[in-house]
Amino acid sequence: MVDMRTGGAAQAGAYFYEGDGLITDWHSHDLHQLEYAIQGVVEVETAAGRYLLPPQQAAWIPAGLVHQSMIGDAVRSVSVFFDPGMVPDPGERARILGVAPLLRELMVYALRWPIGRSTSDPVADGFFATLGHLVSENLTDEVPLSLPTSGDPILARAMAYTKGHLDSVSAGEVGRCVGVSERTLRRRFQSELGMTWRGFLLQARLLRAMALLAEPGPSVLQVATTVGFDSVSAFSRAFARRCGETPSGYRRRILQHPS
Repeated sequence: MVDMRTGGAAQAGAYFYEGDGLITDWHSHDLHQLEYAIQGVVEVETAAGRYLLPPQQAAWIPAGLVHQSMIGDAVRSVSVFFDPGMVPDPGERARILGVAPLLRELMVYALRWPIGRSTSDPVADGFFATLGHLVSENLTDEVPLSLPTSGDPILARAMAYTKGHLDSVSAGEVGRCVGVSERTLRRRFQSELGMTWRGFLLQARLLRAMALLAEPGPSVLQVATTVGFDSVSAFSRAFARRCGETPSGYRRRILQHPS
């Protein structure tokens, strides 16, 4: 349990992170957390799944929920922490929320009150109470961008190998890596996760593509090749079916998002 208040008495507050390449330990908080990447991409993993946070999405992590954060390069993120009593109907699981301009501006404004400050005040308490109600309303409007996780060691290894070789992986290759037949591998994905291995691969490729497209460097062609698509047209069709917009449209929207 990580004490973000560091012994202080604040009911709520914010925490700003700026840096590269951080993977946290598995941990939890005694406070609710709303984590948002102002710039770059953050991933959050719980026992239920692994969630991608490109700009315009935030992760809701209820108090006491054990989780791990994976922070990419050149990330700027803000987390807002709430005393459990400040957010109506917080739920017990992580959720991914769309961040409308109003919510984003309020989260950034919250940085004037760090969570580690020694005392609170009526202005801050009123602000965070209002923000908590706004967050509660948004909890019913999820934007799921996640991959399943598994406690089965064979499936966990298979998923990790698949995610590590998106450019040219096959089910047979994964099966050989984890010591089962391709047929057994496919059957276990379906029975344990409720999705095919091919479906998992496609989801992993698209989530990785979304993270790469949120960076200004690689071209759409380079992204398509990196995540294993044979052509830009095939990549664009798959991306549009899953995300409702083309890769170039998604990149334009994300990179034009003010930081």
